Amino acid sequence: MNTYDFTLSGTALTAMPSGALWMPDCRALCVSDLHLGKSDRIARRAGRMVPPYENRATLEKLDADIAATAPATVICLGDSFDDLDAAGSLTPDETLWITRLQAGRDWVWIEGNHDPGPVALGGSHKDEWTCGGLAFRHIATAATGEVSGHYHPKLTLPGTGRGRACFLVDAARLIMPAYGAYTGGLNLGAPVLQSLMAPKTLAILTGRKALPVPMPRT
Repeated sequence: MNTYDFTLSGTALTAMPSGALWMPDCRALCVSDLHLGKSDRIARRAGRMVPPYENRATLEKLDADIAATAPATVICLGDSFDDLDAAGSLTPDETLWITRLQAGRDWVWIEGNHDPGPVALGGSHKDEWTCGGLAFRHIATAATGEVSGHYHPKLTLPGTGRGRACFLVDAARLIMPAYGAYTGGLNLGAPVLQSLMAPKTLAILTGRKALPVPMPRT
């Protein structure tokens, strides 16, 4: 198997190589930080043109994960859009694609700092969502049993200088990797991640295989 199974607060979870999280007991699929419309936001605010391929790449990956898991619920854990105007920049085909993915299941948009409000798409819009003993929110707090995103954690691979997106999990919380195609990342040595996560944190690398390694400490 290319996935990695673990538990948090007594809830069974599966880290997928794509960066999605599968919760079999809730039949829920969670993805974080899609940042759809980032190329549009960069062009609009900075006047710099970036190839506008991130929406298709991100939706193709999400489509494949939904087909593989057949979830009853999909949770988009905040910063699904690079800003609120970016949500309106979706092409008709992209809007239809999301609508098709939403059909027959609950779809939850969690509010993020980039998209702090409802968008004109189906689904419900919430500050947080709960399943069993877990609370799903965009930014981590001091709570136990939470799943969050926001930080885009990445482990820099020795000798390459390149970062690999990863989940971070300890006994209290899980921080999701960024799922979007055009998202950057925060190195695991960053003080905020070092302070949030306990000493024996596991970093689960994404890629061809969900690979667990100890989180480096500084």
